[in-house]
Amino acid sequence: MSPIQSSSQRFLALDVFRGLTICFMIIVNTNGNNETFSPLLHANWNGFTPTDLVFPSFLFAVGNALSFVMPKWNNLPASAVVGKILKRTAIIFLLGFLMYWFPFVEYDANNEIIFKPLAQTRILGVLQRIALAYGLAALMFYFLKPRLTLIITCIILVGYWIIMYGFGDAADPYSIAGNAGTKLDLFLMNPAHHYHGEGFAFEPEGWLGTLPAIGNVVGGFFAGRLIQQKGKTYETLSKLMLTGFLLIFLAYAWNLSFPVNKKLWTSSFVLLTVGIDCVLISAVIYVIDFLKKTWWTYFFEVFGRNPLIIYLISELLAILLWFFRVDGQTPLYIWVYNTIFSHAGPYLGSLLFALSFMLICWLAGWWMDKKKIYIKV
Repeated sequence: MSPIQSSSQRFLALDVFRGLTICFMIIVNTNGNNETFSPLLHANWNGFTPTDLVFPSFLFAVGNALSFVMPKWNNLPASAVVGKILKRTAIIFLLGFLMYWFPFVEYDANNEIIFKPLAQTRILGVLQRIALAYGLAALMFYFLKPRLTLIITCIILVGYWIIMYGFGDAADPYSIAGNAGTKLDLFLMNPAHHYHGEGFAFEPEGWLGTLPAIGNVVGGFFAGRLIQQKGKTYETLSKLMLTGFLLIFLAYAWNLSFPVNKKLWTSSFVLLTVGIDCVLISAVIYVIDFLKKTWWTYFFEVFGRNPLIIYLISELLAILLWFFRVDGQTPLYIWVYNTIFSHAGPYLGSLLFALSFMLICWLAGWWMDKKKIYIKV
């Protein structure tokens, strides 16, 4: 199967994989309350749940897409390619920063709306990590050979383990407060710029933890490159699945000394998520290209064709629902859940709220698809 013949199908599988990721990312981010089904919760610290796979899968999809884009750079001067990479990195990073600052106002102690100071805005986050991991991986692939990029990535994963063990607290180098990543973030940034969802300053998308996240992009790149080189064949599926199972095995072996931990983005976590994603993308390809069952794909294609903008819509909508208040006290987010969804019970009601929210975002994506509006950074 030639690259021209398989192009549309390749991008269909990629769109579906990306769409699955965005769909579940919205669901797990917008539970109606804290009482939800355990698979929709992140692991408290060490360990792994299906929810922990969502973010690294998006990075894997970024790398997969990068493998299709890079051949288009061959006829461009290096300055133009570097400019494209840096521009995309900067825009995605800035969007993430502005998203956390939005809506630029907040309530004070007297329930009055005041300007939200820039000094209290979170600097890092999900989109920021995507931007940095993409930018660093893209530059390595462009200036270095893929094999050398893979070697450097492996060195990063091992080096991250050494740094975390050597510079963390002696009693527990992988604790939430005593790990090397937290120490570096507190040294580089004021605590006011950190995430405070844990009840104190802790940045789960910190500077040091972004380095191993490059591995998820690199893994996605090599998966996409394999598909392009070998085509949609059983050999391709076999290699993807065998690679996936090998990485999963290595991840759990490494877990014995460097625990699988999403919030620290440990090297074992990288191997585990890349391994699972290799298996998942081979399953998507098998269903779409071998079984020819595509009746279900359009729903996820809608998400996959505008992943960044739909994710932004979901986050901004959730922020606004939390910001606006009913009777000046109850956030609209809580009011909607209590008024409509709570009657189904805490667990089912929370899931129904998340599914409804996801469908609203899907409708926005569906409208853009019908209007042929595709926003790419």
